[in-house]
Amino acid sequence: MLPEKLSGLRGWRADLAALLFGVIAAVALPPVYGLPALAIAVPALLYLIKGADGPIVAARRGWWFGFGLYGIGLYWITDAILVEAARFWWLVPLAVPALAAILAFFSAVPAAVAWRARPGWRMALALSGAWVLADIARQFIATGFPWNPLGSVWEFPGRLGDIMIQPASAIGVHGLTLATLLLASAPALNRMGRAIGLAILVLWCGFGVVRLGQPVAPGPNLTVLLIQGNVAQGQKWDRTLMVSIFHHYLDMTQQAVAGLNGQPAVVVWPETASPALLQTDSEARRMIASAAGGATALVGAVRFDEAGRPRNSLFAIGANGAIEGIYDKWHLVPFGEYQPDWLPVSLQLVPGGGFASGPGPATLHIPGLPPAGALICYEAIFSNQILDESDRPAWMVNVTNDAWFGNSAGPRQHLAAVRMRAVEEGQPAMRAANTGISAGFDAKGHELGRLAMQTTGVLALHLPAPEPITLYARFGLLLPASVAATALFIGLSGTAIRQRPRSANF
Repeated sequence: MLPEKLSGLRGWRADLAALLFGVIAAVALPPVYGLPALAIAVPALLYLIKGADGPIVAARRGWWFGFGLYGIGLYWITDAILVEAARFWWLVPLAVPALAAILAFFSAVPAAVAWRARPGWRMALALSGAWVLADIARQFIATGFPWNPLGSVWEFPGRLGDIMIQPASAIGVHGLTLATLLLASAPALNRMGRAIGLAILVLWCGFGVVRLGQPVAPGPNLTVLLIQGNVAQGQKWDRTLMVSIFHHYLDMTQQAVAGLNGQPAVVVWPETASPALLQTDSEARRMIASAAGGATALVGAVRFDEAGRPRNSLFAIGANGAIEGIYDKWHLVPFGEYQPDWLPVSLQLVPGGGFASGPGPATLHIPGLPPAGALICYEAIFSNQILDESDRPAWMVNVTNDAWFGNSAGPRQHLAAVRMRAVEEGQPAMRAANTGISAGFDAKGHELGRLAMQTTGVLALHLPAPEPITLYARFGLLLPASVAATALFIGLSGTAIRQRPRSANF
């Protein structure tokens, strides 16, 4: 039987099996959403942990599982390197494996911890709880990279996907990850364990149906115009094309506003869409204001601070061309937007050290608009770290440039993160992406519309109302961390594990 064979594997054969099942698990991630893959991969990981001769061996098997999971899930990072292949060609075969190797430690530790639990439901609880605590740690260690949490596998399109992500309003994506791992463990459990898994699934769906059925308050009389310029990454900073790119966005804006016949609107350009330095270029601001026809324009652009360091910013340009607000990105991409201090100065991957970071999440208060929580690109993946909870906005605006990643899984996984943040915070989210996918979600994560990848166009959406503050927004990471710690404690309770007899039955 397969359980016996997996538990009995040793050495490189067990490592290879763990790698294979990690690759299988990646099939469940956006945009494939092959959920049955987890029902195969997670039980296999439990059998491999059970058969390990000690926690170090279990950790090694967990590492290989994570290497397969993250290596496949993040393959698209190679596309970003190929944009500047002339400079960074040597990173092409190294970047994804190196990143996957680092992230795999966040599955190695849970595997080692789970080894100390009795086989069966206790081991499943221990693995799930430790995995979620490791995922939460992934938001903070080495600047954080919490991409592709397993809770995101439920974000498939349509109403069923809407139903399945609603519990994130109470326990966040990390809570969904905990439930996902427990459900995926069910095939390895006894009849009682599978019955409990079915009960969890029924309650999960019931919560989603009830929350989606609650009445929705009317939104403000405001249309959001998401401008998708579709400028290739290789052209964005070409000095010979900057003027034409700027006029391209101006023309799209003017045409979009003209079609509204004077209705209240806000225009949103993507991350670094403006090649002009808006902080000092009053003529560029005047041209944007003129094209927007009296509507406020939220425009992504680079600015320089008092120390002469560049910042990745979002400008609010008013009807007269005045700057009515600025948000500076604070969660920067390591090695992409800045060079970590611990990297030797001699290894200069980011010229000049890169961008300076902003002070943190902030709410833009712009005359005539509901207060907006700004998210620039990468910031959208950080659950419960995106809004100023002491000054909560009425909607979120996410500007991004995913042109680096081509027509790959990367932009689609990024979009899934924005959708999850809308549910967690109970806030509508409007996303303007340079090459796509631009989209809008209401406060329950229901998609209102989208512009496809690598197309040029404008998406006009009426801004929905926010939900009352969610349980997760109120208590944050404390909730899933507490539930995960409880699961881990119960899983490890009452064990004298190395004295237990090993049997074929899990």
